[in-house]
Amino acid sequence: MANKFPTIQADKRDEFGKGSARRLRAAGRVPGVLYSNGEDNIHFHVDILEITALVRNDGTNAILELEVEGDKNLAMVKHVDQNVLTLNIDHIDLFGVKRGEKVTVEVPVVYEGEAAPDAVVLQEIDVVEIEVDALNIPDEITVSIEGKEIGDQILAGDLPLPEGAELITDPEYLAINVTYQQVDEEVEAAAEEAEEGGAEAGAESADEAPADGEGEGTSEE
Repeated sequence: MANKFPTIQADKRDEFGKGSARRLRAAGRVPGVLYSNGEDNIHFHVDILEITALVRNDGTNAILELEVEGDKNLAMVKHVDQNVLTLNIDHIDLFGVKRGEKVTVEVPVVYEGEAAPDAVVLQEIDVVEIEVDALNIPDEITVSIEGKEIGDQILAGDLPLPEGAELITDPEYLAINVTYQQVDEEVEAAAEEAEEGGAEAGAESADEAPADGEGEGTSEE
């Protein structure tokens, strides 16, 4: 992640409550709060298009400079509330950071490469928690499964972390499991039983069906 971050202009928010928040959203603004250790919280509102683009492009660990009344505040996106129907951002929480400061964040885990033929790759965890320099948070942690054989496993402690980062997640957690195609024996037996039952029912219907012409009555016109 680059050390040059987008600047987003914000206005201070003096009115609070659901009514005020609704009016801001109707005007295309998103209310939010900037939390900083040892400092007063800053209540603000920002343009919905700007903040949506930032979150969409950089995710929930995005770093930005929030400019409020001429003061620039280096901050990290900590939490986003989205409308369940429109998916628009309804509220955003930022956490103030300083250069050289470390923060604890959750980072997505992804894998790349091809495992051995017939192997099935199961990703057991989607994110890991790490402590890392606030200005060098990775977008994701990528691990290779190239050539992995059935029975191979990758633990959280095996994941390649950025330089200077520390794993907070239990290193013994299973991250990637390379296994074989597993068939649920009960489901398979039920399917076979249903198939056999269908075949028997079809045979009985054929036995009970009248021969051609047999049982047909005559009709008078």
